[in-house]
Amino acid sequence: MTSRGSGREQSPGRGSGKRQAILAGALSVFARDGYAGASIDAISARAGVSTRTIYNHFTDKADLFQQVLEHSSTNAAEAQIAIIDRYLRKVTDLEADLVDFGRAWVTPMPTHADHFTLVQRLGAESGPAVESATSAWRRAGPVRVRGELAGRLGELTDQGILTVDDPDRAALHLMLLVSAGLPTQPGAAPTQQEITEAVTAGVRTFLYGYRKQQP
Repeated sequence: MTSRGSGREQSPGRGSGKRQAILAGALSVFARDGYAGASIDAISARAGVSTRTIYNHFTDKADLFQQVLEHSSTNAAEAQIAIIDRYLRKVTDLEADLVDFGRAWVTPMPTHADHFTLVQRLGAESGPAVESATSAWRRAGPVRVRGELAGRLGELTDQGILTVDDPDRAALHLMLLVSAGLPTQPGAAPTQQEITEAVTAGVRTFLYGYRKQQP
C-alpha cells in the first residue's frame, strides 16, 4: 500500500477536482453498499476516475472511508449549525422559536441523504476501519453540532430565559425530544401536521424542565 500512497497528487486545480469527485462517488457507494460491501472498482466507476487516481489521493479503502465520513460530516454539520443560527440566534418568542427550530431540524435534507444513510449503516458494521471512521464522524459532526446548540442554550440561560446547569446535556435533550414520535424507518415521510405536533410536544416537554420559572 505504501507504493500506492507515495504517488499522491498534492497540487490544487485539477487534482482537487478529482479528489472531490472521488469523495462524492465514494460517499454514494459506501451509503449504498456499506464499508465491507463497497469496492474500489465500484467507487472509481461512480466517480468517473481510474483506480490509480483513487490511490494517488488515498492510501487504501480504510483511509478513503474515514476521509469520506469526515468530509460529509463537516458538510452536514454546517447545514445543521445554519439551522441553529437561523432560529436561535435571536429568540423573541421562546416556544414558537424552538418549534420553528425543531421543524427545520427534523425535516430531511436531500442534499445530505447519502451521508445520513451511511451514518445509519455504521452500527451494523465493525472492524478497526469502521471504528476509526466512526470516531472521526462524531468529532466532525454530532459533537461539533451539539456544542453549537449547547452554546446557544447557555446564552439563553445567561439572558434569564432558560435554567440550564449542563448545556451539553440540555442540547441532547432538545435534539431527542423534537424528533421523538416521528418515524425512523427508511422511506417514512410524516406529514407537516405530524411533524408540527411531534415537535411541539417535544418542545413543551423540554420547556417544562428548562424554562426559567418566573417568581
